[in-house]
Amino acid sequence: MALMLSYYPARATIDLGALSHNLQRVRECAPGKKIMGIVKADAYGHGRAHVARTLIDEGVEYLGVAQLGEALALREEVGDGTHILSWVFSQGAPLEDAIKKNIDISLGAMWAIDDVCQAVKNVRHGGQVNACARVHIKVDTGMSRGGFSVEEFPEACEKIMRCVSEGVFHVVALWSHFARADEPESGTCEKQCAIFDAAYEQACNMGLDIPMRHISASGGILWHPYAHYDMVRPGIMLYGLSPSPDIATASELNLRAVMTLSADVMNERIIEGGTGVSYGHTEHVGENTRVGVVPLGYADGISRLASSVAPVSINGKRTRIVGRVCMDQCIVELPEDVHPGDKAVLFGDAHDNVPTADEWGSVTQTIGYEVVTTLGARVPRVYVDRKETNV
Repeated sequence: MALMLSYYPARATIDLGALSHNLQRVRECAPGKKIMGIVKADAYGHGRAHVARTLIDEGVEYLGVAQLGEALALREEVGDGTHILSWVFSQGAPLEDAIKKNIDISLGAMWAIDDVCQAVKNVRHGGQVNACARVHIKVDTGMSRGGFSVEEFPEACEKIMRCVSEGVFHVVALWSHFARADEPESGTCEKQCAIFDAAYEQACNMGLDIPMRHISASGGILWHPYAHYDMVRPGIMLYGLSPSPDIATASELNLRAVMTLSADVMNERIIEGGTGVSYGHTEHVGENTRVGVVPLGYADGISRLASSVAPVSINGKRTRIVGRVCMDQCIVELPEDVHPGDKAVLFGDAHDNVPTADEWGSVTQTIGYEVVTTLGARVPRVYVDRKETNV
């Protein structure tokens, strides 16, 4: 990374002050609730270690990552003292390592109960005689992706209770995931909560002690306050994007974009009207046009769907990409008084009068989540802390 930072004509500036601001917005929306900051997928492309340490410094109690490998790496990055939950692993995963590192593990399949139980016993046989797995029991309330079905939930509870009685499991929480939290009028979240509440009551009636419940990610935090339960799991809103810009933009939600993607304009030229631009000549300029090259392309995560449509800001003036996005570069129309060396901002915070990742998501037929998360690893992340921007 040090070598890339020494010479790379593009960068993603990560504003940790904006991250802190967005965390405060979570607390305002879900007062008094525990928070699990979601830092999966390299903190949505923002850099897991820096984001996680900032959240810990701000008092976040839990961190969440999808992949078990992410959790093990995160433990090395942040040390002990913060709870980490992981929920994506398959049979044969290094569960012994996770238990030794005190990683919370999600249970959402019968085989997972058996595998985690056996892993604890293996760790104990290895000399850590008091080893115990911290588990979050996942129930499928309507996402149809992971978790115990309603039909198998009682059997799962019985198996988990046996592991608890043996001192092998410590149950931390019951949890689930909303399918349509970004559609507040759909009624789906209310139905899912009814299933969630019934599962909780059933488990308690069976004698299973469940000290905590969590189901709400960013959409649930913002638009379903009845579903905050004991802990909330902010993801995209921490990074300053809206879970559903059609309902409310990030600016309207008082969220600040944490990532600003920018690059140096490399050159300039005037091309005659009718000239084809970039590969395939999918666009021809209508009149003499001044263009420049920006050194970001699809190898950096800039979708080819951005070709001829995605907005760019240079020196405070809006322009756009012209022609196809290439592997390492794209061509933009240059406003007046823009020259090589000036900074082109592809997306950032709306308060800075630049395009946003949500805008990019709209024009590239995807969502802001994907725009930031797929940003290529070779683009340097440069960390700043602009607390004064968050007043």
